[in-house]
Amino acid sequence: MSSQQPSHDDASRPRQDADAPRPSHPGAAFGIPEGATGEEVVDAVFGEAVATSGGLEALRREIEGDPAGIKGIDPELLPYIEAAGGPTATRPDGSTVSVSELQSEQAAAEAAEDVREAADLDALRHLVAHNMIPSGDLDQLDALLAEVDEDDSDDWEDWEPQLPDAPSGRSGDDTDWDGQEDSGLADEIEAHQADLRAAAHAVEVSARMREVEAEILRRAPEHQVQPSLERVEAVLDLLGNPERSYRVVHVTGTNGKTSTARMVERLLAATGMRTGRFTSPHLATIRERISLDGEPVSQEGFVAAWEDVAPYVEMVDEQSLAKGGPRLSFFEVLTVMAFAAFADHPVDVAVVEVGMGGTWDSTNVVQSEVEVITPIGLDHTAWLGDTIEEIAGNKAGIIKDGATLITSVQVPEAQAVIAAAAAEHGVVWRRELDPEEDPDAPDAGALRVLDRSIAVGGQLVTMRTAAAVYEDVFVPLHGDYQASNALLALAAAEAVFGGRALPPKIVEDGFASVTSPGRLEVVRSSPTVLVDAGHNPHGVTALMSAIDEAFPFQHLVAVYGAMADKDAEGVLAALEPAVDAVVIVPIDSPRAAEPEDLAVVAREVLGDDRVIVAPDLGSGVEQAVTIAEGTDAPLPASGVLIVGSVVLAAEARALFGRV
Repeated sequence: MSSQQPSHDDASRPRQDADAPRPSHPGAAFGIPEGATGEEVVDAVFGEAVATSGGLEALRREIEGDPAGIKGIDPELLPYIEAAGGPTATRPDGSTVSVSELQSEQAAAEAAEDVREAADLDALRHLVAHNMIPSGDLDQLDALLAEVDEDDSDDWEDWEPQLPDAPSGRSGDDTDWDGQEDSGLADEIEAHQADLRAAAHAVEVSARMREVEAEILRRAPEHQVQPSLERVEAVLDLLGNPERSYRVVHVTGTNGKTSTARMVERLLAATGMRTGRFTSPHLATIRERISLDGEPVSQEGFVAAWEDVAPYVEMVDEQSLAKGGPRLSFFEVLTVMAFAAFADHPVDVAVVEVGMGGTWDSTNVVQSEVEVITPIGLDHTAWLGDTIEEIAGNKAGIIKDGATLITSVQVPEAQAVIAAAAAEHGVVWRRELDPEEDPDAPDAGALRVLDRSIAVGGQLVTMRTAAAVYEDVFVPLHGDYQASNALLALAAAEAVFGGRALPPKIVEDGFASVTSPGRLEVVRSSPTVLVDAGHNPHGVTALMSAIDEAFPFQHLVAVYGAMADKDAEGVLAALEPAVDAVVIVPIDSPRAAEPEDLAVVAREVLGDDRVIVAPDLGSGVEQAVTIAEGTDAPLPASGVLIVGSVVLAAEARALFGRV
């Protein structure tokens, strides 16, 4: 029979025989005399330990947390110590606390700690569930943990850590892993600090970009034509005439200018030339107007261009104001900035689109080698004139002596004006063949679209120029007018190279990289939503022909908004045969026509039952989609067209995330 040694607690207390009579007073079982003082209670419980270490004072130190105090007070003794007038602890504020009160406080503190630990555990469970369970479901986590607990396999005992191989040329024993870890951490810290510096710099540049844009926008708007080139010429002269440091293709016309300019730039870039492009207006950001190698100038580049020219712009502003004239306008400043940015890049060739007209447009300070005139129609009549002849005369003002002139098919009134200007300046004239003229005539147009067919995402076009025939060229844009624009662009690119034919690979690559945002652009499918910047009758008529050719719509609803100076009746008349209804929406511009005013015109053209007025573009598109889909026709046969303004096209592209 094995013996059992008494525990410390058992040894420290008097044993009591099972048959002995029960104690007559509390504490008797611990050897505490009846009516004992606090000192006697402590002596009876702790014996010599207390006697040799300070008695009651030692117990107080224990209670108050002094390490020199006695350890291990049995909780069962606390009531007796308390009843015997045992020690109390003193709080920092001078108040006292009894042993039982201290015990209660300790219990409360332990309970609070338990609550905190439970909360931490719950948070940990949620964190683990979020990272390990796709749904973050706690029940799934618990099930997974239960499955792990039930797994009594000992595979883990066979696991061995796999260390990475030692770097070549060194053994694993002498590899300085600590050094590598320190180096890796240092690299990571440096990379993080570099990212922070770059982010801070980007924020500063962005803020400065907003300041510069606001400063430029405070000037007279671009539609307020100031018929003089004097101010722009003066600034460029102070800058050392940067516009003379590269070759220039100058593009004007009523419709198709921007698309043609973009195609010319892409063809020239495909030859390896460094290119600049200046177009207007912009859709998403003002930086689109100044393009370097096919991309909008960066924020830093835009700010730098402004800061380079600003002192000279200020000088010319002061001179002009002193003479009673205006400051440089918004568009004039952008023109100067573009020409300076092109020289600074530097570019080999710049493709420059006029802002309005030609003769007095601020871009007409360039000495261009090639000029392009796209189709001319009635537009901007308040500034350019009320007749085709007046408008054509203004646009023909870009023609320079001895240059190469590329023109599209024109109405007879415009053609006569252009012919006279071409003869006056002695240009090499390459014009598109008119469908009404004999192609074999000695003076027939040399440029011709021989064939075109619809292709996925665009069309295949066969084109004849004065230098060659280019067969089945893919042009990623829709419509016969874009095929004509491609023909003009190809002829202009040839002219830059002295009229020589371009290699087929150059032509293929150049056209394949063409984009034209906001020009018959698909921004949504099912139903198809198209966005086009067309804003005059001539352009919208061509647009509707392209839609009819490229999209199998049985039901089409137009979302329309316009500037107050545009021919809304003419545009709506072009839409009327092709659309089920028109939803009129406002445009965020001080120049915009009031929706109710447009609705009056629309009802006259389409009838009351086909016209709806929406409070904003978003709801207007929703209503148009509802109407388009409210038929038995399949979804591909229903579409929505957002049209009427470049500003509206920009808002629509932003609405559909095309920025």
